[in-house]
Amino acid sequence: MAKTQLNVRVDEDTARAARERALARGMSVNRYIEELVRRDAGELGRTFVDAAADFMKQYETVFAEEFGTDSEGRHRPVD
Repeated sequence: MAKTQLNVRVDEDTARAARERALARGMSVNRYIEELVRRDAGELGRTFVDAAADFMKQYETVFAEEFGTDSEGRHRPVD
């Protein structure tokens, strides 16, 4: 994957913390920040999936009433 340079400004305490945490993990500050962003993006994806699952559970009866189920209790596909 191609790399793009991204310049950010943070206060000195944040910069120091990033350097210390990256060093403690044996990685560059660049890699540390990259992993933080990827992890955060993954959490957002999980949050979306969890919210969608909750929505489906909440409205399961509405979908069943609207679309019905097959003989094995599975929801029928919409035509």
